[in-house]
Order: sequence, then structure tokens, then C-alpha cells
Amino acid sequence: MDALRIGWIGTGVMGASMVRHLRAAGHQVTIHTRTRARAEPLLAEGAGWAETPADAADGMDAVCSIVGHPEDVEAVHLGTGGTLSARRPAPLLVDLTTSSPALARRVAEAAAAKGVLALDAPVSGGDVGARNGTLSVMCGGTPEAFDRAGPILQAFGKTIVLQGPAGAGQHTKMVNQLLIAGSMLGMAEALAYAKRAGLDPTRVLESVGGGAAASWSLANLAPRVLKGDFAPGFFCEHFLKDLRIALDGARSMGLELPCAAAAERTYASLCEAGFARSGTQAVVHAYGW
Repeated sequence: MDALRIGWIGTGVMGASMVRHLRAAGHQVTIHTRTRARAEPLLAEGAGWAETPADAADGMDAVCSIVGHPEDVEAVHLGTGGTLSARRPAPLLVDLTTSSPALARRVAEAAAAKGVLALDAPVSGGDVGARNGTLSVMCGGTPEAFDRAGPILQAFGKTIVLQGPAGAGQHTKMVNQLLIAGSMLGMAEALAYAKRAGLDPTRVLESVGGGAAASWSLANLAPRVLKGDFAPGFFCEHFLKDLRIALDGARSMGLELPCAAAAERTYASLCEAGFARSGTQAVVHAYGW
């Protein structure tokens, strides 16, 4: 496989690991972040630096982004100094952020007007999946864009599926987040119950973690709770953002999602209480942990 020249925007909890996988696969990566200091470890390892998103895209084979919020996606790609304003825009744009399906369609339309293929490709698997290169990548775009992005996505993804046209990747990620919403509240309520009943939560997990109650949240996040580890594999504020996107989409389709609504209220209260930058497992604090 030929090495690609890739511009990369966003080196947070997951992005930094994804860049390392791309470099290990032999690709050349030039990165941009709002705060250069956060990128220094990657720069010290040999990644290049770009002053703006446009610089990260200029003359590259592809440009990728994984940022925090839809407004960040819009600024990075559609704003002044964004990737699509580059003098020589990269012919492939891959946005790995969890964002709005409507925005994904807008980015794809703006990219097409510049002769650029676009793929919305949000990921799931958290910091563990990013470090291990086992992320699930949910893609929306044309088959051509999906094929062109293959060498990039395969560097850090294990399950990579084209779900449909632009926006379909984001809709699929909303399905993912709705499933997680229920399992996160269930984990928190179950741990709170075990603790209040005077049980040893670690021993309880031995009994319930491998049966019908098993879930990713129970296997990966409950042990962190029991160790008092609330460092972010995924920020509470970002999960709240995702839940709100999902609920907005549901309302537009005439759906009521009471479980997701309960999760949104719970995570909103957590963020207001100072846990916005904690990991999603901090939800246990809403239950008196």
C-alpha cells in the first residue's frame, strides 16, 4: 500500500491514538489543533504541523477531522481558513466527529462543489478502541469516497461499514449512542443498588458481568468506577451533545425516546455539577456514589 499524505485535525482523547496508528501504517500525517501544546507529543514523534485547517488540507491526499461539536466541524471545514478553502484542497475529506446528519450532508455538498469526496465516519470504541485500533467506523457517503478512505480507516478501525449516503454514518452513530444511553444508566443504577444493599460490587460484577446483563459499559467502565477512575475515555459533555442530536433527530421523525430523554436529563445535571470533562462513567455520581 502506498503511503498517503494526510492532514489531521483534532488530537484529543481518541485522535492522538488514531494518528499514531496512521503513522505506524507508514502514512505521513500533518496535524492541526487549536492548542499546539496538546499536539507536542505527536510532533516530537515525527508528525508535521499545520497552522490552520486549510494548511492541513493543502496539497494532501486526504484530510481527516475528529473534533468536539458540530460547530467545530462547521468551522474546520466550511469556515474561513477551513479545509475547503485551501488553495489545493485534499481530494478526500473524512470527518470522524460525532455530529449532525444535516451538517454531514452540508459538508458533503460543499465538498462536491470543490471536486472533493466527503465521508462522515463517526467512530465508537472510546479511548480503549482508539489505542487498540479496534474502533467501529460508521460511514456515510458515496461508494467511491468509502473506497478511497479504506487505507485510512483500516489503520484504526476493526468494523468499517458504509451505511448509506452522506449523513447515514451520523444517523448510525445516533443508534449507537441511544443503545449506550440505556446501558450507562443501567450500570449506574445497578452499582448504586449493589452498594446500598451492602454487597461487594466487585464480586457482584463477577456474577453478572458474563450473563444476560453483560454490556460494553459493564465490562469496560464499571471497573473504572470501582477504582475511582473517572478520567475521560469519552467526555460527559460530548455524550450530552450526542444525546441532544439524537433527540432532535427523533423529534423531527415523530419519535419519542423516553430512555434517551432520561439520560439527557441525567448527563445535563452532571455537567452542571462540574463533571462535564469527566468520563461518562461519572454518571454514577447522579446516584449518590
